[in-house]
Amino acid sequence: MRKLVVAAALALTTALPATADTIRVGMSGGYFPFTFTRADQLQGFEVDFLNAVAEETGDEVEFVTMSFSGLIGSLESGRIDTIANQITITPDREAAFAFTQPYVYDGAQVVTRAGNEGEVTGPDSLSGRTVAVNLGSNFEQLLRDLPNADEIEIRTYESNIEQDTALGRVDAFVMDRVSSAQVIAQSPLPLALAGAPFAEIRNALPFRNDAEGQALRDRVDAAITTLKEDGTLAEISQRWLDADVTQPASE
Repeated sequence: MRKLVVAAALALTTALPATADTIRVGMSGGYFPFTFTRADQLQGFEVDFLNAVAEETGDEVEFVTMSFSGLIGSLESGRIDTIANQITITPDREAAFAFTQPYVYDGAQVVTRAGNEGEVTGPDSLSGRTVAVNLGSNFEQLLRDLPNADEIEIRTYESNIEQDTALGRVDAFVMDRVSSAQVIAQSPLPLALAGAPFAEIRNALPFRNDAEGQALRDRVDAAITTLKEDGTLAEISQRWLDADVTQPASE
């Protein structure tokens, strides 16, 4: 009888989920519609996505907001465990961090003030112009990789990119296509898309490239696979972006 009781207790212990960890997720809280604050509440695609990941893994999630330019340093120093702010996979970042699979596929987009689309028609038309990008974002490097990069004046901003473009202080700004379309639809400022996207970008969650970070990455990555397969990720994308950007365009 005692053996049966012990066996039952062991079986119950095995069936119980592991103690939940807290995943500290860094984000700017200022990148609509992915992460932003409205009515004092942090919300957006990234918030719903990470909450769905945590529900799948059985972990808790703690959102930590800070300036975008400080996110990478906070991940490196261990203040946060990952970044959910549309972080694009690049060779340099891939060498430094352990990335999950991409969960957003997008393209870099030039935006200009409304009425200026005839002159600013995409990256080829940026020669001799001033172009703004968010400080610390990958879009600065994308501009520097253009054939006409030495003819473009690039300015980095922490904020007011949209306002300064609409007022003519800069000629254009570059961000991802999805956010650009959403910003234009929501903003009272006169802005317009300038041409088609000029580079494919794949966004994923970075983790520290050590044993602990890789283990957490693997757990989160498995959850992302499940969220893709059961349609949850696509539903979150449709809710916030009016499109499914969670799969490559060819799929």
